[in-house]
Amino acid sequence: MNQLFNLSGRTALVTGSARGIGFALAEGLATAGARVILNGTRADTVADAVSRLDAKGFSAQGRAFDVTDEQAVADAFAQWDKDGVKIDIVINNAGIQFRKPLVELELSDWQRVIDTNLTSAFIVSKQAAQRMIARGTGGKIVNIGSLTSEAARATVGAYTAAKGGIKMLTRAMSAEWAASNIQANAIGPGYILTDMNQALVENAAFDAWVKNSNPSQRWGRPEELVGTAVFLASPASSYVNGQIIYVDGGWLAVL
Repeated sequence: MNQLFNLSGRTALVTGSARGIGFALAEGLATAGARVILNGTRADTVADAVSRLDAKGFSAQGRAFDVTDEQAVADAFAQWDKDGVKIDIVINNAGIQFRKPLVELELSDWQRVIDTNLTSAFIVSKQAAQRMIARGTGGKIVNIGSLTSEAARATVGAYTAAKGGIKMLTRAMSAEWAASNIQANAIGPGYILTDMNQALVENAAFDAWVKNSNPSQRWGRPEELVGTAVFLASPASSYVNGQIIYVDGGWLAVL
């Protein structure tokens, strides 16, 4: 049974992993035996995150680059090729939120959210899949969706569109890459206690709404996503493809 979830000998790239959900996922994969590559836009925060994993005895390295920049992503993969680094697992976690009514939303802000939350997953996965297919060994791609992959909320239209797109991009990846033994799936987190949600946690009315609308009556924690991520990154999910698994405490079940 342990071998089903064993990631020893595999290398995982986790985007947006200097903190929050991304860091928790990277640490979880490392605990399961994977070598992890942390990513963010700032070299100092990436280095700090790598140091925290190194201190726990995990195999980690970092590379700072903008996942929305196609050339920067291509350059990163080209350097890994030169270094003999073969990425077996990709967790597309990088994301941002921007709250404003659609009628007030500037196109530049719309595009920034779409690029970071959706287009980056395409750019990074394309580079990874090209190499997975060429090696003939398959691989794992895990995209991070959201409750808004399924249900909309006011003032987060761009984010909703991006995360809805993640669900369908995941299915498109499965349709094209499953024959090459690449499993592409997604995780849809519920309301999770992260830095990005801190303002919502501190808003008494919103905090009460989250707790009252969820059967679990609480926010989720980043580490509660780890089990699903390890499952989708491991041999245990070898015939699971094109799916999105919601880790939301039951929120969608009672809509």
